[in-house]
Amino acid sequence: MNFNATLIGQSITFVFFVWFCMKFVWPPIMNALEARKKQIADGLAAADRGKHELELAAKAAADNMRDAKSQAAEVLAQAEKRAAQIVEDAKNAAKAEGERQLAAAQANIEQEANRAREGLREQVAALAVAGAERILRREVNAQSHADLLNQLKAEL
Repeated sequence: MNFNATLIGQSITFVFFVWFCMKFVWPPIMNALEARKKQIADGLAAADRGKHELELAAKAAADNMRDAKSQAAEVLAQAEKRAAQIVEDAKNAAKAEGERQLAAAQANIEQEANRAREGLREQVAALAVAGAERILRREVNAQSHADLLNQLKAEL
């Protein structure tokens, strides 16, 4: 094999070209590749974090939904209990009002009965006086015999 000046010149030029590429071209390319590799790794990590956060959010939403349903059931139970209590209170109030009206009616009946008895006593006393007057054939003065009439009323 012949080594001539062209082969040596090409070898020197190739070595110079490799050195130039290693010094000035290769580092920016490697930096760009590293930056792209880092960007891809960060994107994948963010995607994993997002997926994990999505799972956590789904679990939290399910927990919140379960809690909301539980609270709604409690509120509904309390509302039904309160409604039953209101109905019971209304029944008790109506019963008390009915008893009060019944007592008032009984008191009114008792008063009317007492008035009727008094009226009947006065009528009986008047009839007794009229009967006694007819029997005795003389006039009996009601004012002068008021004690006697009151005693007669009490006996009747």
